Amino acid sequence: MTFQEIAAIFIVLAPGIAAVVAGLGQRFLGDKGSMAITTTLVVSAAVLAAYLFFNQVFGPHGEHGAHATTIVLSRWFDVSTFVVDWAIRLDSLSITMLFVVTSVSALVHIYSIGYMADDPHRARFFAYLSLFTFAMLMLVTADNFIQLFFGWEGVGLASYLLIGFWYKKPSANAAAIKAFVVNRVGDFGFALGFMALVFMIQPAAGVDYAAMGIHHFSSVGFDTVFNVIVNNAPVLVGGSGAPVAIQDVTFDFLGLHVWGLEVVGVLLFIGAMGKSAQFFLHTWLPDAMEGPTPVSALIHAATMVTAGVFLVCRCSYLYEHTVVAANMITIIGAVTCFFAATIGLAQNDIKRVVAYSTCSQLGYMFFAAGVGAYEAAMFHLFTHAFFKALLFLSAGSVIHGMHHEQDMRNMGGLRKKMPLTWAMMLIGTLALTGVGIPAVQGLHIGFAGFFSKDAIIESAFASPDTYGQLAFWLSIGAAFLTSFYSWRLMFMTFEGKTRADHHTYDHAHDPPLVMAVPLIVLSIGAVLAGIVFYDAMVDHHEAAFWGGAIYNAPENHVLHDRHEVPLWVLLAPAACWIGGLLFAVIFYLMAPSIPRKMARNGGPMHSFLSHKWYFDEIYNFVFVKGTALLGDVFWKIGDKKIIDGLGPDGVTGVAKASAGGLSKLHTGYIFHYAFVVLISAVVFVAFVLLGQGR
Repeated sequence: MTFQEIAAIFIVLAPGIAAVVAGLGQRFLGDKGSMAITTTLVVSAAVLAAYLFFNQVFGPHGEHGAHATTIVLSRWFDVSTFVVDWAIRLDSLSITMLFVVTSVSALVHIYSIGYMADDPHRARFFAYLSLFTFAMLMLVTADNFIQLFFGWEGVGLASYLLIGFWYKKPSANAAAIKAFVVNRVGDFGFALGFMALVFMIQPAAGVDYAAMGIHHFSSVGFDTVFNVIVNNAPVLVGGSGAPVAIQDVTFDFLGLHVWGLEVVGVLLFIGAMGKSAQFFLHTWLPDAMEGPTPVSALIHAATMVTAGVFLVCRCSYLYEHTVVAANMITIIGAVTCFFAATIGLAQNDIKRVVAYSTCSQLGYMFFAAGVGAYEAAMFHLFTHAFFKALLFLSAGSVIHGMHHEQDMRNMGGLRKKMPLTWAMMLIGTLALTGVGIPAVQGLHIGFAGFFSKDAIIESAFASPDTYGQLAFWLSIGAAFLTSFYSWRLMFMTFEGKTRADHHTYDHAHDPPLVMAVPLIVLSIGAVLAGIVFYDAMVDHHEAAFWGGAIYNAPENHVLHDRHEVPLWVLLAPAACWIGGLLFAVIFYLMAPSIPRKMARNGGPMHSFLSHKWYFDEIYNFVFVKGTALLGDVFWKIGDKKIIDGLGPDGVTGVAKASAGGLSKLHTGYIFHYAFVVLISAVVFVAFVLLGQGR
């Protein structure tokens, strides 16, 4: 095996080993031993992943992307033509995700040493962190849909454990259950999607699959599925009948006659919607802030919530041959990016503001993939990981320094007390809002978010599809709102007079060194990730770096056409972040009484936004109370009154009543018994005589 393959195996398995050792060996290792083992192994994995990534970008494969390498660990299923290996897939897409996941996870592990120092269950916390990292790495290195589903469910389990880590808090338990249940809705769609692929893609006799690059047929393997789709190969739908070209497969679904690939694309995207908190399935994300802040940085910045984006980009071979599914991704992503930005305007919990910005930025990634700019979507995923993790961990530093206060209305004036945290939060805000100078005359300077978000906005405008134009205008509106609520967070937290109580404010402080170092490292990524990797990931030869990991159909020129957009399109994002900053200065520095008065008055718009478009209330009424009502109907009426009432309870009731009536005849008086015997004899004789008379 090559060094690259050995390194990949270690990167994937090390966090899993760390989770098992720390989780089961806590009694022998103690808290410090558990933290040391998990942190050391995850940091080692991050170092090796960084080596693989930088070698991929700047090494011999940087110009054209690397061919996919599959490391088979063992055979999982082998039933007829259904063959599934437990394998690690290495290509530009998975190597990029290895670097993102392990680097953020390593920094979160280090940060947590300080943040969780006083928690009596920190060994369990570190075991959960490593378990989550292992599941995410299994997801991004999967070579087939079943292994990807294993990692998919693994991160769902680990996120449940981490969100509900402080299980004695009812709100944390409720948030963990909510995240788990909402994700199950999406996961059901994902499962149906790859099951439909298994049903659709069965080998047909007499077809030269080897000529299409398929040497080992597996109906859930990425290579098989994607080569069959691109080559429009004949398959046996359901394993019988006449061969049908895969792009021509149709069947009846919910009473409609639909194209098979469209159905698969929609179902897989429903899975992505749940995991990445897109519109309709987003409600779990803000509640997940009940977990410790390092969990927010790990799950909601760089890893679990980006799994859906990774899935769509991994399946670019599929979505390039769909219309309905691709348009659905564009619309849902565009609506999400604007909708989440509006809610961020009225949130007062510092972590929830950052959480809704995550939801909004994920919307950008999705509609970029929907219009065919998968490379731009992955590039924004890459840069977003650094500045969003920086924002979450900086918010954690504020909470840590303010004795667990999270309400920005009880902050203010913290810049002097926490200068390092202020500087880190400022860098994260500049990167999130996309501060930079557009490439008008070849000049291209800015923070990480500027490079990736502008590439997405330009691609949306360049898209020939109507939905691309919708996404462009919604993204422009979201960019303005993002700037406004981000600077609102900065000003309410760090500027003006303090609104905290004197004891809390007097003892406010910057984080210790073990928490400060991850912030500084992430700030470097937030500043440089865009300018350093822009050429390779998005611009150079239409992002040849991605190689065969991402597929663009011959008619897809959106990444190239974005260079031809009008000047005003290039300047629009800059106008948005400047406008948002100016409005935030006016409302939160020059006239802070205005937003306070609006909040006190609680007008319809403020109520609408502060209640998050009333999604929780609607879902609670329709689904929670509706399910409870349906359950009561089936239980109290169907089960208790009908089934039990006419069945066992009814029979026992009749028997009891009969026994009660008969028991009254047992009076204990002899003349009563003699009278019963006499009456019985008369009745008996009467029956006999009547019988003889016939």
